[in-house]
Amino acid sequence: MTEKREYRMEELARLAGIPVRTLRFYRERKLIAPPRREGRIAWYDDHHLARLRTIAALLERGHTLSSIAELAEAFEHGRNVGELLGMDTPTEEEPVRLTPEELAARFEGEVTPENFAAALELGYLGTDGDEIVHISRRLLDVSSALVREGIPLAEVLDAGKRVREHTDALAELFAEVILRHAPAEDLQRLRPLARSVVEAELSLAMDRRMRKRD
Repeated sequence: MTEKREYRMEELARLAGIPVRTLRFYRERKLIAPPRREGRIAWYDDHHLARLRTIAALLERGHTLSSIAELAEAFEHGRNVGELLGMDTPTEEEPVRLTPEELAARFEGEVTPENFAAALELGYLGTDGDEIVHISRRLLDVSSALVREGIPLAEVLDAGKRVREHTDALAELFAEVILRHAPAEDLQRLRPLARSVVEAELSLAMDRRMRKRD
């Protein structure tokens, strides 16, 4: 087990590359958590250091201290990774761990407090210590690709919410069909068939939609 490291204020500021007065300012603005007190001595740890480095990275990307404070508040109140992924729930999706600055780099200029809160509410994101967990690598890659194509992240998230409503109904339909003829344990084995039907029907629907434009 890695030994937990703690730092006095001066050492933490030096490691983070900021003046002590800036560290005090961040603490007053509640951008970092209060230190552990031992008498008159304040002790900081690696969580504080990670947060300071995140603040620096977000400032470099054009975020203001006010927006960073709102992001930090949303982060602190986000669902943890256990709530996000569930316990022992079968899944074909691969979760992705990201630092806040890595998430900001994926969605350049689009990680606003509003979008972050929407992604948390939708269940795309959860938190684990100083890391963010995205529920699905495929969704993360597609979302960032759409943003790179010029589609605002807010619209991508809104579309995801609307798609969720339809896919929940589709999952319920397939489960009902399968459970009428097979035991519950067959749901996991047969789910790739359900996915193939949806993918094929979506492809055909896109064909029909494109023909309408011709």
